[in-house]
Amino acid sequence: MMPQGTFIRSGKVKDIYELDSEHLLFHFTDRVSAFDVTLPTKIPRKGEVLCKLGAHFFETLGVPHHMVKLAGPDTIVVKKMSMIMVECVVRGYLYGSLMERVSTGQVVLPVDKVLASKLPEPYFDPTTKSDLKDEPITESDIVREGRASPAEVQQLKRTSFEIFDKLGRSASAAGFILADIKLEFGKDDTGKIILGDSIGPDEFRMWPAKSYAPGRPQKSYDKQPIRDWLISEGYKSSLDNARKSDQHPPAPPELPAWLVEETVRRYTAVYESLSGKRL
Repeated sequence: MMPQGTFIRSGKVKDIYELDSEHLLFHFTDRVSAFDVTLPTKIPRKGEVLCKLGAHFFETLGVPHHMVKLAGPDTIVVKKMSMIMVECVVRGYLYGSLMERVSTGQVVLPVDKVLASKLPEPYFDPTTKSDLKDEPITESDIVREGRASPAEVQQLKRTSFEIFDKLGRSASAAGFILADIKLEFGKDDTGKIILGDSIGPDEFRMWPAKSYAPGRPQKSYDKQPIRDWLISEGYKSSLDNARKSDQHPPAPPELPAWLVEETVRRYTAVYESLSGKRL
């Protein structure tokens, strides 16, 4: 069934519709992105998992948010707000791009350079918010570029840590480790900062606690297996080279059927484990 409202735009994975002067409708599609590129292969029921898990967290985290109601299996109604052009990333483990930046000296942390090792304390690692490629940004640059005031940066940081802690405890109770998370915020019509976008396997890394072991890649119940496959196929290297030379990015490959099936299984498992509901 087609979503109601006036179509506004498509993001990497969501389609957005205007319902009225105060509300939008988010349609979570089965599209999947990696390395800021939308892939040609769809993941069945992925949109439903993202929508329902996001709704679950909005309802249970106890943090002001933009969701009004769940409108369907893959749609939610949200309040309009002015987005803050920062993606608030909190990392609890040395993994992904943080591992790369620590290894090359771009980021200095008091840790041994061991893949997937736990950080002494959660690390606030914001990025720009872009439809092309998100880039790391410092707190001072957020202020200097007018993305948020000093007080707002501290509020974003504090709330991001709060959500990371709450969701981490929920994950632990379900047998998982929350490695990191990406959050987005905006301001409502009163200027109040509230949580926006969504929270799900597209926005976090989630590892089974029973198989966790630092020093090697982790089994991820998110889209990390897709990233890993694209790396093994050489796509990320080709993409990085094209971006460095300002060339048009290469077309991403189709995902193999076994990877699609495994991604569906993992997304479903993390939804059911964290929400306590069947998909």
